[in-house]
Amino acid sequence: MSTRDVLTGLYPPDPAQVEAAAAAIVEFEQSSAPAAWAFLDKATVIADMRARVQDPFQVNQGGQPFCGPAAVLFALLLKQPLRYVEICRSLFLVGGFQGANHYIASSDRLRQASRGNLQMGQADWMVLATLRDVEDVIFPVEPNSPDIIRNLAGMTKSWEMKGWVKEILGYTQVNYDHAYLMNDVSAMQDAAAALQAGGVAFALITAEGMLGDNPPLVAFPSHWIALLGNISVQGDPVTFDIYTWSKQLRLTMDAKSFKKYLWATVTGTP
Repeated sequence: MSTRDVLTGLYPPDPAQVEAAAAAIVEFEQSSAPAAWAFLDKATVIADMRARVQDPFQVNQGGQPFCGPAAVLFALLLKQPLRYVEICRSLFLVGGFQGANHYIASSDRLRQASRGNLQMGQADWMVLATLRDVEDVIFPVEPNSPDIIRNLAGMTKSWEMKGWVKEILGYTQVNYDHAYLMNDVSAMQDAAAALQAGGVAFALITAEGMLGDNPPLVAFPSHWIALLGNISVQGDPVTFDIYTWSKQLRLTMDAKSFKKYLWATVTGTP
């Protein structure tokens, strides 16, 4: 069993960084440069950006299967809001932005198709759809990953999460821990250590088991979440705080469910 308590205000962004990001949004707003996205509205994109800089938990994958990129985008806003604004501005105006090692470019096909009901905010769509669009091109498959991880259909893979932690968040020390049925406690301890060191941590889970009330008969990896802190995994029950689907939640569950529904973690530290 798992309980989910909604949290508010426990993980705010740094006020000084928010102020710098807000100033950069004003500069972007005053720019008259043409957009690379013909069907996105600049005023709407800017309003979305402002809201997310003030409250990173507003990042929402909506009805799209963008959980991995959404977790990374949330972490970017929480840790580096000015970098977020720079990425959005470059992506909106020229269709791409510079990552740590690669130039990330949206395709003409994606920009032309970005119209109508996007099932999420325009700023979120612009970034998340671009990241999903180029994942398979930028990051080679890691053949030694477990079969069940390599064969996930339509979802960000562990090596792609590692890639985004490097490319988008700029962390140089990036690690992956397989956790299913073994190493679950050590994987979460590594995640806690990464957060304590000022880094980031993400977990691949069975959402239907950890976040829902109708757990599947057979567990399977289905969803990436951002880990926030309050990680206690030594006893029973297990508890930790997360970001998912524009919410901050405190999860509490028995150790058996924790072991069953946790598949992997990815961490990044400076």
